[in-house]
Amino acid sequence: MKKTGWAILLVICCIGGYLALPSNYYLRRALVHLLPKIDQYPIFENRIVKAGAPEPWKISEKYNTQSIPAKYIPAFEELGTVAFVIIQNDSLLFEQYWEDYSPNSHSNSFSMAKSIVSLATGCAIDDGFIKSVDQPVSDFIPGFEGFNGKQLTLRHLLTMSAGIDFQEAYSSPFSPTTKLYYSNNLQEIAFGMKEIEEPGKRFNYQSGVTQLLAFILEKATGEPLSSYVSRKLWTPMHAEEDALWSMDRKDGIEKAYCCFNSNARDFARFGQLLLNKGSWNGQQLISASYLEEAITPDSSLLYNDTDEPNKSYGFQFWSLNHDGIQIPYMRGILGQYVFVIPERNAVVVRLGHKRDKEYTSQHYPQDIDTWLDAAMDIIQKSDNTSNSNQTF
Repeated sequence: MKKTGWAILLVICCIGGYLALPSNYYLRRALVHLLPKIDQYPIFENRIVKAGAPEPWKISEKYNTQSIPAKYIPAFEELGTVAFVIIQNDSLLFEQYWEDYSPNSHSNSFSMAKSIVSLATGCAIDDGFIKSVDQPVSDFIPGFEGFNGKQLTLRHLLTMSAGIDFQEAYSSPFSPTTKLYYSNNLQEIAFGMKEIEEPGKRFNYQSGVTQLLAFILEKATGEPLSSYVSRKLWTPMHAEEDALWSMDRKDGIEKAYCCFNSNARDFARFGQLLLNKGSWNGQQLISASYLEEAITPDSSLLYNDTDEPNKSYGFQFWSLNHDGIQIPYMRGILGQYVFVIPERNAVVVRLGHKRDKEYTSQHYPQDIDTWLDAAMDIIQKSDNTSNSNQTF
């Protein structure tokens, strides 16, 4: 064999040996499955988020009497939309699905799960498992004491101002984010993060921070995150279908920063809960005061890259201004959204394969304007029509 052949064989053997290391389990999976996809939950172990009291949405008398205006269709198709749902006045006003997706199809929430973790944190405070958002992280996880004399608190985790060394990157197989997604040991990654800056100064979006919150919730409540969310939110909100929360391994912990798998109709319930200020059918599931703070951007923080005041992020919830309307929303990396529009008493859900790579001056992907404009058009046209009751 020529020297070049031996060299290639040696490189292959070295790579194979490197990948075979137990610590590189995540990398082997990343090379097999490549970039995350919305229907990937079967490759992971999953814990059921039980829907203990299913109850379908009421159907609006104007259900699907309108269509998505033609001018928006190219964007819907080019970005691979699979579901578009509008809830108005507590009723299903509009829904459309693409490909093989249906009202029952599971799809990955991706980072919308961060907002669910925030809601669970509010519930844990209401239950007395956590004293307040200003409780030190070290009360639950020793070793996270703070930096430069300033204590690290749950507020810093919720507002993404923890000052840790986690680098959010999606294109590299060696990034911490990729490790989180494909790892079989989330605890090792989360507990291995280092505090390198004073907390409470800069907004720096980091998935590892939400994962740390999940460990705190599990320790505080004494039960798995899926079980707690089922008991406190999913069942009381009368979700129609069990959800699946992907885990790092069998009997492990939920990938809390992502990977809550459900359908568009049931995702909308989280938006309706915000619209109802934490109440569902007369039962207060989470305090209104916590929710108000959760959806309000912490303007005392500076964006990490521009030094401008943060105007878009609260407690794991995003916020934007659309045509003069302040809209809190949940957001996932591949164009997963739940928008809350109080002025229209409406919730809008969009699920799909892609989102726009370009961002607006308000720090949100430009495709969001398409989903909101299309929804507003449908709502406006529905409001302007008068139809007799329909039976379904």
